[in-house]
Amino acid sequence: MQIRTKRLIITAFTQDNVNQVLESYALGKHILKYLDNLKKDPELLGWGVWYVSLAENNQVIGDIGFKGKPDNQGMVEVGYGIIPEMRNKGIATESVGAIIEWVFSSDRVKKVVAECLEDNVPSIKVLEKLGMRRTGSDNGMIIWELIKER
Repeated sequence: MQIRTKRLIITAFTQDNVNQVLESYALGKHILKYLDNLKKDPELLGWGVWYVSLAENNQVIGDIGFKGKPDNQGMVEVGYGIIPEMRNKGIATESVGAIIEWVFSSDRVKKVVAECLEDNVPSIKVLEKLGMRRTGSDNGMIIWELIKER
C-alpha cells in the first residue's frame, strides 16, 4: 500500500517491509506497537504507521500515519515525524497532505484531527498550511481538525 507524490513515496508499514526499513531508520515504540497490533488485526493496515521515503533514492526520512481506524463518527487522528536534516523543506506538509487526501477518499472518514505542542512552531505551520483549524488546547497541546468537504 503506497501513496506517491512528486518527491515522496509513502508506504504502509507491514511485517514484510519493516526489515528493509530497519537498515536505515530507527523504529519508534509507536511503530513496534502498531506492527504488533497489525498481527492481531490485519484490518489495521493503512490505519497505522506509514514510512516516508524520497522518490529519488528511497531514503527513509520519516514516518506518518493514523492512530487507529476511524471511530464511529468517522474521525481519525494523524501524526508525523520527519528526520531533522529533512525538515524545513516542505516534506511534512507534502506527506501529511497526501495521506489526508488518501484517507478522505474513504467513505469511512469525515474528519481528521491532530495535536501538537503549543510551542512547536514548525508543526503549527504545517497544520495551518494544510487548512486545519484550531479547535482548542489541552495540557499544552493545540487540538486541530480538518473536516472533509462534501
